[in-house]
Amino acid sequence: MTVQVQDTQDFMKVAKGRRSVRSYEPTEISKEDVQEILETATLAPSSSNMQPWRFLVAHDKESKSKLESAVLDFNKQRVAEASVGIVLLGDLKGYEKAEKIYDQAVKAGYMTEENKTQFVKSSLNLYRSIPQDKLKEIVLVDGGLVSMQLMLAARAKGYDTLPMGGYDPVKLKELFGISDQYMPIMVIALGKAAQEGRPTTRLPIEEVTFWNTMD
Repeated sequence: MTVQVQDTQDFMKVAKGRRSVRSYEPTEISKEDVQEILETATLAPSSSNMQPWRFLVAHDKESKSKLESAVLDFNKQRVAEASVGIVLLGDLKGYEKAEKIYDQAVKAGYMTEENKTQFVKSSLNLYRSIPQDKLKEIVLVDGGLVSMQLMLAARAKGYDTLPMGGYDPVKLKELFGISDQYMPIMVIALGKAAQEGRPTTRLPIEEVTFWNTMD
């Protein structure tokens, strides 16, 4: 599919306009808007298309209060002000959905039933044999991919976000009854900015890019 020039310009505007926002207006976000953002986020790539991301959405007052108590002090006000708090989790047994994932691909006409059977078998054999530490690495990478896509999707719909690593994972799991099957990866505040995120600078591309060799 050919990308239209206007589409490219729109994307660049969204990408360059995204900021980490730390102060939010007291506005509500509908479940429909949150769901659309999440659906767009899940178009991100993942290892073997296993899609191990899971979203715990703190949308009402009670769940937001619990989330606020699980983040570190410097993040509490940000969670309290945001319209929604999203806890990104990695499902360490996400590969068990391989059959469903590849069934969908068959129904969509993306692969044959024979190919599906082969993919399911090889995926299950692979992921069941992977050491836990390596499995966590895979889930973390996939979590990073979906998180960035989520923040860009939110920006495209006129919302702002703040990714946070400052939280107590043990307390978070206790408060929300999260089993060890799920690994907390990130907390993302979502809402309308009361104050624009401050602009930041980036290293020159020449300092972070190596062509053909690291010498």
